[in-house]
Amino acid sequence: MIQLTDKVAIVTGGARGIGKSIALKLAQAGANIVICDVLDNMTEAVSEIETLGRKALAVKADITNAEDVQAVMEKTLATFSRIDILVNNAGITRDNLLIRMSEDEWDAVIRVNLKGTFICLKAAAKIMMKQRAGTIINISSVVGVMGNAGQANYSASKGGVISLTKSAAKELAGRGVTVNAVAPGYIQTEMTNHLPEKAKETFMSVVPLKRPGTADDVANAVLFLSSDLASYTTGQVLHVDGGMIM
Repeated sequence: MIQLTDKVAIVTGGARGIGKSIALKLAQAGANIVICDVLDNMTEAVSEIETLGRKALAVKADITNAEDVQAVMEKTLATFSRIDILVNNAGITRDNLLIRMSEDEWDAVIRVNLKGTFICLKAAAKIMMKQRAGTIINISSVVGVMGNAGQANYSASKGGVISLTKSAAKELAGRGVTVNAVAPGYIQTEMTNHLPEKAKETFMSVVPLKRPGTADDVANAVLFLSSDLASYTTGQVLHVDGGMIM
């Protein structure tokens, strides 16, 4: 069993969905968790983490605001004295066909998914470099590799996250900091539950395993990359997609 005993992990967008599953999975392995989210209600996630016998800190923050992110880092250090793991999970969608997509829809997705990841990564990296140890995991997407009609903004942002991951991995490796990405495929969440049945069938037709992924599938990949088992793994993209783009 993977052990993260007394490690300190920050999970952005950790109040619900895949982020919450990641936070709980890391807590089950022994980590103390900082949940960073724009949502006011993080009580449920915090309570579930504490039920597992781990410490939890909730910090409301906008990851596109560098001052907010710096406050998250400072509150984490004030509470736990170190930062071992950062999971950049927070993200949004504003789907539309390219020719109908507004600049606001483009800018909003790039700002949160790519710029927000950059801001958090940069802030955590400064601390981890001084520690000469740390693990950063960025949540990308298979559409960042293969593209997707109606998601030019999302695809561009997640493709950018992959490139950012590889560049950061090269820069930080000399200080003992690993940087990897997880690229989920069709994952069953609240968001995908609202897709039309035809859209779900289209997704499933290109998944060799013939089932949607779960938030736990993604969290398991993050757990591995957070652990000592992945200590010699950096700059990689782990696809959790049922074989969609093998």
